[in-house]
Amino acid sequence: MRSSRPRLPDVSVTQLEYLVAVDRSATWADAAKSLGVSQSALSQGLAQLQRRLGIQLFSWAGRRRVPLEAARHVTDHARSILAQTGDLAAWAERIRAGSAGKLRVGMIDAAAVDHFGETLREFRENRPELDLHVIVGPSSQLLQGLGTGDLDLAICVQPDDPEVTHVPLLDEELLVYGPPGIRQSEPTRWGPWVTFPQGSLTRDLIGKALRALRAPFEVVAESNQPEVLSEMVLIGMGWTVLPRIQAERPPASLTPVQQTPLLKRTLVAATRHPGLTNPAAIELTEELQRHATAMS
Repeated sequence: MRSSRPRLPDVSVTQLEYLVAVDRSATWADAAKSLGVSQSALSQGLAQLQRRLGIQLFSWAGRRRVPLEAARHVTDHARSILAQTGDLAAWAERIRAGSAGKLRVGMIDAAAVDHFGETLREFRENRPELDLHVIVGPSSQLLQGLGTGDLDLAICVQPDDPEVTHVPLLDEELLVYGPPGIRQSEPTRWGPWVTFPQGSLTRDLIGKALRALRAPFEVVAESNQPEVLSEMVLIGMGWTVLPRIQAERPPASLTPVQQTPLLKRTLVAATRHPGLTNPAAIELTEELQRHATAMS
């Protein structure tokens, strides 16, 4: 009995790399240079990809080749395949190396500085053979790193993304802070705001909570750094919403407008789904969970 599954095209990882390189480069010459191949080899590889898929991906506009709509869909799929192929290669390398290997971790600043810095230090000291590489950045950047395969683990604000598997670590309360001299007031009198940039998961949570209170959310300044937001509040530029542990830390100590939190955000340990999870990432997640449980 003949299988009902479509026949898989004979597509190579190299051809998919060529397609992704063209998508992220200004010109085909730049793409070829980034890959270390000739422009002729790049063109031949992509022509072969089109033949094997049976789909035209590019058309000519004068002397320039421009991607068609089909190219965008194939490129998105190629990125996913390349990320998972990278996972497989890294996993195989860790199996060959035994307990040694590399772990790439991304953490938001609150996780790295305020909550899990000591846990991370102990984890690194207890595994001297492990090459631990840490990046501190906003959640959106870290989740992007997971998606591209540049990170094995992200400690970030809980995302709403089916491509990400996450384990809850702890809940943080976020409070409203106003400029010096501001007393408790009604939500309709709050603002304007200094807060995280567009695309920030925390900013989205703040906006949703303020809208639920019918409070205005006019943003006059943005920064990914909580200490910068605190300084802006101190000079009277606007109001902000931050975790207490960050907003009330000297020297830029703020006083909350009210003691009731505006909202809670959940910090999680996130990995890409599906994928081969780095064993060291599993161990670190377990350590972080134990530390979070001890803090609660």
